[in-house]
Amino acid sequence: MIMPQGQPLLLPAKPSFIWASLVIALVLNMVPLGRLAWTPDFLALVLVFWTLHQPLRIGIGTAFFFGLVMDVQQTALLGQHAWTYTTLAFLASLVERRIQWFKVYSQAVQLVPLFMGAFALEFLVRLASGGALPGWLFLLKPLLTSLLWPLASALLLMPQRRPPNPDLTRPL
Repeated sequence: MIMPQGQPLLLPAKPSFIWASLVIALVLNMVPLGRLAWTPDFLALVLVFWTLHQPLRIGIGTAFFFGLVMDVQQTALLGQHAWTYTTLAFLASLVERRIQWFKVYSQAVQLVPLFMGAFALEFLVRLASGGALPGWLFLLKPLLTSLLWPLASALLLMPQRRPPNPDLTRPL
């Protein structure tokens, strides 16, 4: 793939770092914040990030696994988060090549419909299973998750950035 102009070359992502970031996001989702409806979904954010940046390592199967873990942890309808995260990973893999061409803030804007659709699916499954209405603050969840995209992108790409090379005889 031809790199967009001005984008630095990145080192390969270490699998241990990828999995550690997913586990940290899972733990952040498990922190009890009073089960606020507007709390951003850190796991969905990190899953979308790695689905976009490492599609051969993280994909729909990983999203399904972490969705089942979230279902068990939140004692939700089994498959509610699994379906949401699987759909989110699928949609992210569909737009992967297009998203990579945008700058980070434009990527966040491009991901708003993905997060909106995924959280609407979660909302509909919750309602169909007899859950209570979370209120209008539930609409803030995908927006706040998208607003965290630049921060997550900066943090998760930090270990991959190349240090400045002082050797002037090397072409890269």
